[in-house]
Amino acid sequence: MSIISQLSKSAADAARSLIRLTEAQKNSILLEMANRIRANKKNILAANVKDMQQAKQDGLDEAMLDRLLLDDERIDSMAEGIEVVASLPDPVGQTRDITTRPNGIKISKMRIPLGVVCMIYEARPNVTADAGALCFKSGNSIILRGGKEALQSSKAIADVMKSVLTDNDLPEAIITVVPNPDRELMLDLMKQKEYIDVIIPRGGEGLIKFVTENSLIPVIQHYKGVCHLYVDKAADLHKAIEILINGKTQRTGVCNALEGLLVHKDIAEEFLPTVNKKLAEKHVTINCCQQSAKYFDKPHVLGDDEFGEEYLGLEIAIRIVDDVEGAMTHIAQFGSNHTEVICTEDTKASTLFQQCVDASVVMVNTSSRFSDGSQLGLGAEIGIATTKMHAYGPMGLESLTAEKFLVNGEGQIRA
Repeated sequence: MSIISQLSKSAADAARSLIRLTEAQKNSILLEMANRIRANKKNILAANVKDMQQAKQDGLDEAMLDRLLLDDERIDSMAEGIEVVASLPDPVGQTRDITTRPNGIKISKMRIPLGVVCMIYEARPNVTADAGALCFKSGNSIILRGGKEALQSSKAIADVMKSVLTDNDLPEAIITVVPNPDRELMLDLMKQKEYIDVIIPRGGEGLIKFVTENSLIPVIQHYKGVCHLYVDKAADLHKAIEILINGKTQRTGVCNALEGLLVHKDIAEEFLPTVNKKLAEKHVTINCCQQSAKYFDKPHVLGDDEFGEEYLGLEIAIRIVDDVEGAMTHIAQFGSNHTEVICTEDTKASTLFQQCVDASVVMVNTSSRFSDGSQLGLGAEIGIATTKMHAYGPMGLESLTAEKFLVNGEGQIRA
């Protein structure tokens, strides 16, 4: 048995120890994990400094460095996320009635853990805490395979959480960090279908594609975030500017940042000069269609098939469209099923947009930056699913469970 097989089997065995834990027991352990993360802030930051130094030597780009960086505020946010998870209802064991058959057999369904979840991710040490807490509360073991750039930080966070497990007589393998990021070990991990129930890759498009093409285990994909804001002819333009600036510039290296702006042709002349001014103040590079180029200072004009980039920086693509139908057509071609936003005071237009746009989160008159598990009340998220394999959008506790049928009879037999 390989090292990865042993690690995976241990995680599967450990998952069984979670089945009988009460919600109160889980919550108590999670709160202690949050307290210890705060108490061990110094050690976690020291590990992150090592990762950051190595990442800069390796030439990681600014978006990756931003995701990798930990500071006091981000560690406090990790701890707060765990506390919110503790405060949420435990989905495990929840039942719902389905039907009573004519022969008297009663059918219901019960929420159960998935079993063993494997996270494969890049440069996001906070995933260690978020995934560990969510999987623990939902009754799953978690195997965390982070990239080499975040290894020291991830191990430091996981060690704190594992110490709480040990103190509560639970197996450390409930939260497992793969200690070596070697790609051959990752390939072995993706073959462990006997022990691992689902793989969730979280990172760049190349990583998602590699995992999807090589895994023997079901994959919940989290592809790139090409998020658009469509400003309708009935928009409040003050709201639109605020939503645009926040969505594009508040934090650029994240998947819920805006990458595209679509503007109704009837308001382009009034709105786009303001867009030019406000984006210039934030040093945002403009890529745009030929029709809108006249409103911007030295823009890069895009061809009709050159939209749909995930810039992850101070850069955006802008296009004038005829109407809401034109905006939806553009999104269908260039969007990534992540998050799409409409700014309008026309209820008919917003209802149509939310009904017809195929994205995991569709928003009206608010920033794309709210497309996040913690902001949507999930406490934390294990990822944002952009495919529809039982979960779509930010994945919280319920997304980490499945349902099994419960069938109760009184001696009925089938004729």
